Amino acid sequence: MAIGPDRSTVVTRSRAGEAAAIDVGLRQYMLGVYNYMASGLALTGIVALATAYTPAIYNTIFGSGLAWVVILAPVGLVFFLSFRIHKMSFATAQATFWIYAALNGLAFATLFYVYTEVSIARVFFISAATFAGMSIYGYTTKRDLSGFGSFLFMGLIGIIIASIVNLFIGSTALDFAVSVIGVLVFVGLTAYDTQRIKEWYYEGDDREVMGKKSVMGALNLYLDFINLFLMLLRLFGDRR
Repeated sequence: MAIGPDRSTVVTRSRAGEAAAIDVGLRQYMLGVYNYMASGLALTGIVALATAYTPAIYNTIFGSGLAWVVILAPVGLVFFLSFRIHKMSFATAQATFWIYAALNGLAFATLFYVYTEVSIARVFFISAATFAGMSIYGYTTKRDLSGFGSFLFMGLIGIIIASIVNLFIGSTALDFAVSVIGVLVFVGLTAYDTQRIKEWYYEGDDREVMGKKSVMGALNLYLDFINLFLMLLRLFGDRR
């Protein structure tokens, strides 16, 4: 007569406990990513509003060479974070992300002079709903989205090249095409990046590295959101 629990039952319970622990850890990790992203967007919005409605600040920046610093510095910070995050501390990564979000806010202040406040708010909520739906899909789907990565990246490169070309030719049709394709690309990137960020968790690392992964994940989703927002704003925003 056997005494004590069956060995298979013990193993099953152990595996179930490990799975539950991973599930809780994953939720906490993803919540941290979304919190960073949302905080970055909030900081960008606050700085944009404060700059747009403070003529002294706005005129000082966009009436001088500082405008180029505001426009180009965020691009440099994205590359700096992307290529140096493995060598920097978690605290430095956080600080760089906040600086990037604030500088974007300075640049986005110009949107309030181009589009009406009502249309900006409307497009923001459309963007938020679209982003949320695609991010949930990327998190929950069992389908491997990695195969779409190279396709989406090529689409992104195409958008950048077409946008640069359109700066010189000023084609309304090309601008419309770039905006439509841009929406499709960033909708796809939202799902793709969410799944990729989720997979980073399963790679396992110490607390410091996981913190930096959260910041990098937030940066990726932040970029997806703001670019989706800008593309939709070009399509549906009411110009002044």
